Amino acid sequence: MDILLANPRGFCAGVERAIAIVERALELFGAPIYVRHEVVHNRFVVDSLKAKGAVFVEELDEVPDGATVIFSAHGVSRAVRAEADRRGLKVFDATCPLVTKVHLEVERHCKQGREIVMIGHKGHPEVEGTMGQSDCGMYLVENAADVVALQVRDPEKLAYVTQTTLSVDDASTIVAALKQRFPAIVGPKKDDICYATQNRQDAIKQLAGRCEVIVVVGSKNSSNSNRLREVAEQTGARAYLVDRAGEIDPAWFADGRSVGVSAGASAPESLVVEVVRAIASITGGGMPETVRDEEGVSFPLPPALTRQD
Repeated sequence: MDILLANPRGFCAGVERAIAIVERALELFGAPIYVRHEVVHNRFVVDSLKAKGAVFVEELDEVPDGATVIFSAHGVSRAVRAEADRRGLKVFDATCPLVTKVHLEVERHCKQGREIVMIGHKGHPEVEGTMGQSDCGMYLVENAADVVALQVRDPEKLAYVTQTTLSVDDASTIVAALKQRFPAIVGPKKDDICYATQNRQDAIKQLAGRCEVIVVVGSKNSSNSNRLREVAEQTGARAYLVDRAGEIDPAWFADGRSVGVSAGASAPESLVVEVVRAIASITGGGMPETVRDEEGVSFPLPPALTRQD
């Protein structure tokens, strides 16, 4: 069986920055360093950082006074920032700059007197953080049916933003429904869906067109990893999401000639190699070259973490 790799795949610039912020904070200040929510949605990454001294919490009331806390790549609400300020916590913000861009869009629309529709998944931390940027009225829609049921105060003063890790095709469908129902609605100058999400979805579409089976490396709570699996299925492949090689079922490859492997933006390349080796062992396929395309995007660390000792 042929084993093919999607390119690009795996870590994006926002994930690399978030992990580096936690690791650098541990180097400079020592353990424990508290992290509100999983810094990125990958079990292997989180467990690795725990072993180095990171303590993951869901809410700031779990963080002791005077401690250092890091906000995850998904972003936080204004209320969370205000609580951290009130308690005098030392904060490093690992929010992905592309998520921050959406937060700034919300702030701008709010100042201009618009209500805002967010396209995203209820309960996802990025959605909760973005919805918490506004006190001027926000609505969450997850699908076109939600758009039909949506009631707003003034259809002429409306804007929309999107979660950065959505399916590009699904988001386009919802945006089209919003524009049809609310012709005056205003959108971002550039799509909110991040470059890495779009690039990985484009790559997996191409791969799923050539392979009967697709294996996506990523955690179950990773939105972008789940979207990769869905995109592969919609393209016609049988697609599976796995955290580690031990979750692979040999029956998946019983009647295929080729298998494609990709990884969500929060999955490290070491796990991809582990999964590819396992598939090669099961199927007798050869190991493909594991070269990754460079996407040419990087984000700097906070200045307070770049000082030299």
